[in-house]
Amino acid sequence: MEELFKQLKIKPKSIDLYKTAFSHSSYVNEHKVKNNYERLEFLGDAVLDLVVADYLYSNHKEDEGEMTKVRASYVCENANYCYALSLNLPNYILVGHGEQKEGLKKAIVADIFEALIGAIYLDLGYATVRKVVLNVIVPYIEDPHTSFFSDYKSTLQEYVQTEQKTIEYNLIKEEGPAHERKFTVEVQIDGIVYGEGNGSSKKEAEQEAAKVAIAKMAKK
Repeated sequence: MEELFKQLKIKPKSIDLYKTAFSHSSYVNEHKVKNNYERLEFLGDAVLDLVVADYLYSNHKEDEGEMTKVRASYVCENANYCYALSLNLPNYILVGHGEQKEGLKKAIVADIFEALIGAIYLDLGYATVRKVVLNVIVPYIEDPHTSFFSDYKSTLQEYVQTEQKTIEYNLIKEEGPAHERKFTVEVQIDGIVYGEGNGSSKKEAEQEAAKVAIAKMAKK
């Protein structure tokens, strides 16, 4: 990982933290390693939210609602996946044989980026991880041509609000192991199903369902 550390301009103190950050549960189970990346991912997600929120507050003049949307655009699975690829993180991810055969899933690669951020925070502190996060993410935020996330739920709400219709999202399926859940959600407008979406979280599945519903309504 020396190349990665040079790219991030950091000097790690605890290499074990970074090994954990790149260890998927399938690898941990096969090799009887103590920890996988999931706890670090949880921490890294919170660190990313804080750093990006702080940056937006200090450098942009939008109101709370708009800043929330912007932050969601740059701290989401699509964005984290892009950041991970830019740092060549797939080269360092440790997975079990089954995952190797299937190929690295987008969600795993995105999660690893969050885990890496969590590891840097624990190892080197907030000031260092803040520099790393800003160096990676700010160029994307300041590029007007880059967008990772569309708030389809809000768009759908705007579509129907003038007609005073009700929108309801229902979880219809949840499957897969705890560390890799898959959710299926349907969206109903006045009791009629307009779309169905899948995702690694309920929020992601809801967004996909809203996207399908918008496309369906646009054809009417």
